[in-house]
Amino acid sequence: MTDIAESFDAVVAARRSLRAFEPQAVEAEVLEKIFSVAQRAPSNCNTQPWVTHVVSGAKLEQLRSEMPQRFMSGNFSMDFPYDGSYEGVYKERQYAAAQALYAACGIAREEKDRRQAQFMRNFIFFDAPHVAFLFLPEPFGLREAADLGMYAQTLMLTLTAHGLGSCPQTALSFQADFVREQLGIEASNKLLFGISFGYPRKDDPSFDCVTERAAVTDAVSFHS
Repeated sequence: MTDIAESFDAVVAARRSLRAFEPQAVEAEVLEKIFSVAQRAPSNCNTQPWVTHVVSGAKLEQLRSEMPQRFMSGNFSMDFPYDGSYEGVYKERQYAAAQALYAACGIAREEKDRRQAQFMRNFIFFDAPHVAFLFLPEPFGLREAADLGMYAQTLMLTLTAHGLGSCPQTALSFQADFVREQLGIEASNKLLFGISFGYPRKDDPSFDCVTERAAVTDAVSFHS
């Protein structure tokens, strides 16, 4: 069990949100294995309240070509409100994460155009060969969204264990109607977020971006 624990610790430590991917597609049998493992994620009463659509190839290229322009034209449609407010230490962590990414990419604070360009890479999936759109079926809500989050984490850890990288992206939920239309998905499935994934592009400057984590004592209290 010690070897298993060490291997798991290494996978968790290696997982991070990547912003550059190689164009090489992941083999179909590897994808099948990865998503089969992700199905072992826990959920309330084993309801497994997630619907995942994995997009590759020509369909992905179509989305990649249209989503940036749609975003810039203000063509938004979100299934879940994006109205959270970060204050105090949470705002500090958000700011630090953004600064770490821009610093790794050599983008100065005053270079607003380059910062915008970096953000717009969300809508070309950071050049990834695959993207998974994660939907929550109606009438599920907050509790089931937490289950979907556990599924997403299991999926991303499995991707890491197979030598792949990923990036969970709330930005991909900004065009929910368009995604559903293009993929032929029923309106009752609500888009929560997407995950771009593939083989990491290690020579990209953004690969060196590693964000810090709070100390255990800042987040966890032990009672006895």
